[in-house]
Amino acid sequence: MKIQPNTKLLMLGDSITDCGRVRPIAEASGDALGTGYVSLINACLTATSPQARIRIVNMGVSGNTVRDLAARWSSDVVGLNPDWLSILIGINDVWRQFDTRLQIEDHISLDEYARTLETLIRTTRPQLKGLVLMTPYFIEPNRADPMRAKMDEYAAVVRKLAERYQAILVDTQAAFDSVSAELHPMALAGDRVHPNLTGHMILARAFLKAVDYTW
Repeated sequence: MKIQPNTKLLMLGDSITDCGRVRPIAEASGDALGTGYVSLINACLTATSPQARIRIVNMGVSGNTVRDLAARWSSDVVGLNPDWLSILIGINDVWRQFDTRLQIEDHISLDEYARTLETLIRTTRPQLKGLVLMTPYFIEPNRADPMRAKMDEYAAVVRKLAERYQAILVDTQAAFDSVSAELHPMALAGDRVHPNLTGHMILARAFLKAVDYTW
């Protein structure tokens, strides 16, 4: 596996990452890491590779956009001194343009998203042993759907940054697309954004596959 033993892995994001984690800093086992993909990843690694002693910290915050990440970066990332960092952000950056259409002060343009995310990555990457970038997603197989089309644009930014900064890319949209070819999106997430347990397993599996985890 690409993540080395005795590594501190910090997982950052919005509600998809948060999933009811404890405050202020979520680590250890059980429900401390929340009930989503972060906890599933931790369970897999702990159950099958306990000797690796990979320490997972969940710093997801529900509702976050990349603008919110920038505001808490110093305390929630730099101050925690991770060896590895995983970022899943962008869903709310897109969603706010649809569910709060008139509140334009909350909208994160593609340019702001790309510029802010790259600044955060560029300033932190030299201190990290490894970086994982997870694309934002919308569980909708119709690529012409307006929100799916917009989400794909933001995901393309993540792909470019992963290549530019030698990060491991987790294509969460592709992972959901492969399953939604057989299942209706609502079988994975009622609002096509917040996954149920099956949806979180898809995210966890995509992450573990990207870091070459085997069992």
